[in-house]
Amino acid sequence: MAGYGMPLDSVLPRGDRRIGTPGQLACWAVCSERFCGPGLLCSVRGDDPVPPVTGYLCRYCRQRSALGQAPVSCPLCGAPLDVRPAVSGSGWMRQPTIPSMTRLSCGTIRCQINGTYVPVAEFELAAGDWIYFSPKVLLWTDPATTLTFPQPFRGRSPGMMEAHGPGHIGVAENRAGEVIALPLRRAQPACVRPGRFLCATGNVKYQWLPSGVSYVTMAAEPEYPAGRYLLNLTVAGRQGLVLLHASGDAFLRDLADSESILVSPASLLYWEGTVDLSLHLEFPYVPGQHVRRVFWRSSSIWLRVCGPGRVIIDSACGPAEDARKADRESFASQQRWDAPATTTTTE
Repeated sequence: MAGYGMPLDSVLPRGDRRIGTPGQLACWAVCSERFCGPGLLCSVRGDDPVPPVTGYLCRYCRQRSALGQAPVSCPLCGAPLDVRPAVSGSGWMRQPTIPSMTRLSCGTIRCQINGTYVPVAEFELAAGDWIYFSPKVLLWTDPATTLTFPQPFRGRSPGMMEAHGPGHIGVAENRAGEVIALPLRRAQPACVRPGRFLCATGNVKYQWLPSGVSYVTMAAEPEYPAGRYLLNLTVAGRQGLVLLHASGDAFLRDLADSESILVSPASLLYWEGTVDLSLHLEFPYVPGQHVRRVFWRSSSIWLRVCGPGRVIIDSACGPAEDARKADRESFASQQRWDAPATTTTTE
């Protein structure tokens, strides 16, 4: 079977060439299980039926790196190259854990992930480079590193701290989990739930946006299952790096156009800007008399995620937020389950 990161000539002999576009052939060479599609970024150029591979195409971050620069792991997201993808029958793919001492790069910024239980992200900043993060995640810093709080007139939130090079700095979340590296390209916005953001390079622009996922209670009070505000991230330059924190295992899934799935609102880690979110109300069957069923106690609030785009969830999402009595008309879709069918036998 074709190995990840192997040259195309070693996995696609001349006597066994497949018919397809250059993008399809390169994606098949990098990923024999066809997790990559022809619309993704491919390391191919020209109209040759079997184009040469000029780099690695990571199946997790879907970005390209040059040959010889990623002998062990992807230099952009840290995913190991020698790990076979773990995909469930329903289509969820396990995001591999970044091994300790793995090095990431974004332009002139160098990052190294240290540790496994509570991993630390150590940055080497050159002159002119900077990152930003929440003050609570700052672990250590060099005396030469300049720490500042942005001014409101500069268009950045004063709640974030900035670290300007040259120097070294380390950030870590104060709880167990793993670091998820999210490389961003230009015109590739991503949305992150509150509490998941760790840090980002200075060329990644962020904006707090009001959440469009909400409902109104019978007392006319708004509720936000996925958080009142969402962090919208975009890249001003060519390449940016965002680090997120996941308390459990992270799973990703690429949704096709109009394909949807129901997830717990508290499990969302991040999703692409093309993904649409809406609320779904589920009424499981509750035995007993109908008059004893209480609306807000016998219903489950779900988040309907609709493609196209990628969504990543966290398995250790914790309990869902307490939902009070909700207005039924606030939900985009509903489902009421009837009593299970019973069968009787006669002797």
